[in-house]
Amino acid sequence: MSGSASIDDLLTFEEERPKRDDRDKPGRAGRVFRALAGNAALVAVLVVGLRAVGLQVSLVILVAGVFAVSAVRRIAAALAAPPPPATRRSSTTQYDEGTWNWGARDALRAAINGWELPLDWSTTRPERFTGVILPRLAELADERLRLKHGVTRESDPGRARALLGDRLWTFLESPPRRPPSPRDLAVIVAELEKI
Repeated sequence: MSGSASIDDLLTFEEERPKRDDRDKPGRAGRVFRALAGNAALVAVLVVGLRAVGLQVSLVILVAGVFAVSAVRRIAAALAAPPPPATRRSSTTQYDEGTWNWGARDALRAAINGWELPLDWSTTRPERFTGVILPRLAELADERLRLKHGVTRESDPGRARALLGDRLWTFLESPPRRPPSPRDLAVIVAELEKI
């Protein structure tokens, strides 16, 4: 990223894959030991169950059968297709060249949804605006100030106030009693973008 960033850059969505720790994965010896222990336990349960109902089966045949079924199960699991990614189907589907594109992720849509729900909730509950939206706007203002001018509202309040302007400074420092109208909020966001 260069020295400056737009609000669009701050709102982009990039999904990060979780990093797996190699220490959490059991080694090959551990997997083999667990497989042997599981198969031995299954053989013991089968022997007890068969003897309880009065059936006698050769132990060698029983062990071979359990290990064969276990091997087939493991091979089938290894060859199976990976499960489809868990995605939430939206009511607005995306149609692309004759196919339904259910799994498409739109960064702009994700960013809008991240703001849309809290803004919608804040129309009926003003405390939601001051508790959710206002801190996000303050973080955006601080980030813009830090990236473009090297200050934050906390590090240099005087300079930050001059850069933000009185209207935006007052809005961020003393929360309004009721949420601003969409028009007022658009003006505030426009002032944030000018920083």
